[in-house]
Amino acid sequence: MDVREKIKLFPHSPGVYRYYDSEGRVIYVGKAKDLHKRVAQYFVPPERLNAKTRLLVSRIADVRFSVVDSEADALLLENNLIKQYKPKYNILLKDSKTYPWICVTDEPFPRVFMTRRVEKNGSQYFGPYSSVIHARRLMEFILSNYHVRSCRYRLDSDTVLRKKIRPCLDFHIGKCLGCCAGGISNEEYDAGIREIVSILKGHTGELIQEYRKKMNEASDALLFEQALRYKERLDSLQAHYSKSIITAANGGDTDVFSVVSEGFDAFGNFLRIRGGAIVQSLNMEFRLRIEEDRATVLSTFIAEIESSFGQLSKEVIVPFKPDVEIPGVIFHIPVRGDKLSLLSLSAKNAEESRSSSVRQKERINPDEYHASVLEELRRALDMDVIPEHMECFDNSNIQGTNPVAACVVFRHGVPSKSDYRKFKVKTVIGADDYATMKEIVNRRYSRMLRENPEDLPQLVVIDGGRGQLNYAWQALQELGLAGRFTVVGLAERLEEVIRVGDPYPLFIDRNSQALKLLQHIRDEAHRFGITFHRSLRSKAQIKSALTGIKGVGPQTERRLLLHFGSVARIAAAPVEQLADMVGPALAGRIHESLCK
Repeated sequence: MDVREKIKLFPHSPGVYRYYDSEGRVIYVGKAKDLHKRVAQYFVPPERLNAKTRLLVSRIADVRFSVVDSEADALLLENNLIKQYKPKYNILLKDSKTYPWICVTDEPFPRVFMTRRVEKNGSQYFGPYSSVIHARRLMEFILSNYHVRSCRYRLDSDTVLRKKIRPCLDFHIGKCLGCCAGGISNEEYDAGIREIVSILKGHTGELIQEYRKKMNEASDALLFEQALRYKERLDSLQAHYSKSIITAANGGDTDVFSVVSEGFDAFGNFLRIRGGAIVQSLNMEFRLRIEEDRATVLSTFIAEIESSFGQLSKEVIVPFKPDVEIPGVIFHIPVRGDKLSLLSLSAKNAEESRSSSVRQKERINPDEYHASVLEELRRALDMDVIPEHMECFDNSNIQGTNPVAACVVFRHGVPSKSDYRKFKVKTVIGADDYATMKEIVNRRYSRMLRENPEDLPQLVVIDGGRGQLNYAWQALQELGLAGRFTVVGLAERLEEVIRVGDPYPLFIDRNSQALKLLQHIRDEAHRFGITFHRSLRSKAQIKSALTGIKGVGPQTERRLLLHFGSVARIAAAPVEQLADMVGPALAGRIHESLCK
């Protein structure tokens, strides 16, 4: 049966669908509230799809589905199938690091240790810890306050009663209480393990209250040594958590998710709050194989966390709603207070992860980085082609004096300084930015049409608002170039992108590399134009100061400047010294003119 015919038979139920290629391989797995409606959205006229989605659809040879009871079940099944099949076009989790966990073993006299391998053997695992330093500091706290064993011996009641194992060095130096030799009962040891588990779960507030209560009870009973032990443990616990963990004011349990995007990459941060303390912070990076909306990316992130790290809290703080609902979980978008502060902290971590990845890409593989930025810019401006050749124009003048303009050229996302061009304005009188822009654009592209018509840019950026853009567009229309490439204006005050014929400005995400590239080419045009304008202005000032004096020609001016170095030094020189070079009469006129 044809794929489109199969889709007509899909139920209007939540579930998971799978696309197969001609060789029977799964190439995409997706979830849906309504299988029939969701899958049908892919099989629409190609012009309504982006390039990567069109490529996916062109390779679909078969489609199958699985019905589930709820959206939450669809989310978890989708996550499991993606891990099983590793489809080519699904979101790819790029974070391949193995994070440390703290394990509490399931055995008599349990051991507590740090590991990077999680095994399904009944043991309890806490983590993962994105900071190895934090995990080690936590282990140091546990081992210094709770003398748990480190040996791997199997300790049953018979082994302990018969004292088959000789205590090791840890027992003799006070690091272990000698559970292998009956130095501590199973009940006492397990009480310490329960406290360790409580700490690892983040229930430190309850434990601090319990320690304080036991300390006071021991003190009232005149058991001062026991009270001192509780006080030392209480102080140690408070000191450790005051240094290592930020505390939320509400003191509740919640999870926090945030996601930021960078082209076809997404970066997520997850915070787990227990007892008002941040006990976990984890960053993940995702590669988007086809264009996915941000709600889908957030749902994928949530599913990965839930499948890897256990059930979510009843309250989950998010920057926007995911595209699924999970029974028993309330998604909350805060607008003020402590919860907004937690979301801001998570977003800051995600943004730092994004910035670090961008810097790393730019350093390791600059060509791939620039290609991804240009693709992001193409999508942001809705262009048909990647803007590998970009040009930007800027005018520069002060009150109409020495009006100039600059054109800078970027190729493959980087400046091509040999292609920069500077212009002296010829036909415009006074400070008329609009007419100046029209003249310069006309001169630039009329010459390019004569000399190298194959090298026209894909994108032209005008530094200015709608007025400058409209006059530049008029110049292109007169040359017959209107529509041959994309032309936009970049207004500096709000960093808004203005398009020809569109009454509404386009605002690109301020954190995106696409906007930063536009800002870079605009700032480079401004710098280049200002530099040219300053050089002309300096020459004009020198010319008016010296050559405006009767009897001072170009040769005399050059001799004086070479000898004295500047106009200021000429003005400060004695008349007699000037007379030795140009004669008494001219020396007097120069001195009189410069010292007015």
